[in-house]
Amino acid sequence: MSADLKLLQPVKIGSIDMPNRMVMAPMTRSRASADGVPNKLVAEYYWQRAGAGLIISEGAFPSAMGKGYVRTPGIHTEEQTAAWSNVTNAVQGAGGRMFCQIMHAGRISHPSLLPGGATPVAPSAVTPQGQVYTDNGMLDYETPRALETEEIASIVAEYAHATSCALDAGFDGVELHSASGYLPEQFLSSSTNLRSDGYGGSVANRARFPLEALDAMIDVAGADRVGIKIAPEMGFNDISDANPRETYSYLVDQLERRGIAYLHVARFPGEVDYFELLRPRFSGSFLAGVGLTRDSGEALLRENVADAAVFGQLFIANPDLPERFRRGSELNTADPDTFYSPGPEGYIDYPPL
Repeated sequence: MSADLKLLQPVKIGSIDMPNRMVMAPMTRSRASADGVPNKLVAEYYWQRAGAGLIISEGAFPSAMGKGYVRTPGIHTEEQTAAWSNVTNAVQGAGGRMFCQIMHAGRISHPSLLPGGATPVAPSAVTPQGQVYTDNGMLDYETPRALETEEIASIVAEYAHATSCALDAGFDGVELHSASGYLPEQFLSSSTNLRSDGYGGSVANRARFPLEALDAMIDVAGADRVGIKIAPEMGFNDISDANPRETYSYLVDQLERRGIAYLHVARFPGEVDYFELLRPRFSGSFLAGVGLTRDSGEALLRENVADAAVFGQLFIANPDLPERFRRGSELNTADPDTFYSPGPEGYIDYPPL
């Protein structure tokens, strides 16, 4: 059975020839410097996992104002770009492929993380419930500053610049993070976007910012090297939408017209099966994820629900996950206590077979 796994069969996604259909999910691991520069451990971590058909990097912020967590990486300065090139060289030298996820946290941040103690920005001044992790402990989120209409174009331009930096760093492509309650989803969702200008109100207006950011990335990289991640009704970071079925149907219809490399959908339990709703609306490659096992990922491929399966914590704990699936081997278990700690423990020390 293992030799016949569809998970282990090759597939072409956008411009990328993948040797298998197992994608490593983008996962924050907090191993960068205070300036957003990935350290040497990062290259080893991703190198160990180069057997994935495609690695999507942890979210990298496109500007200093896009940072949302301590020790997360950026992709907008020369120093960050040079450090990422060490990572992509290691991965590609081991036969792997890697996209850079570009992530602007928007309101999910804190002045202590931003230049000069700046107030986080968002489509509207809606305070998120919850707390942000800092090296000084947990701090309440603060009310963000609503972006002026004329400011938005400069943030879109930051996505273009970050894409250029990612390509300079050797990434095979880029992914727009439009999930998990970060800036693109803040614009998209009715609970966080209360604007009355051209970026708020109707579904088309609320979708305008994520689509403009995506188009800016496409202009730099080409559509076949750009993907997008969405997670309808995930609810993470205190976000919701009044009519997510309508919102995401509209968004995906617009994505279909752009011919991008892939649509990455993280599905969460709810009344709507977003794989079922969105897959028929998108003719490009469909990446499906959240909580998959070998068997459930295989079933999605065999039933043509997805073209590739996205694995998160299984790749954290099992750097050689495709080979373990091939052999039907026992799997290591991930340790949540070390997901965001600064050192090598729980990062590069999970044993291979």
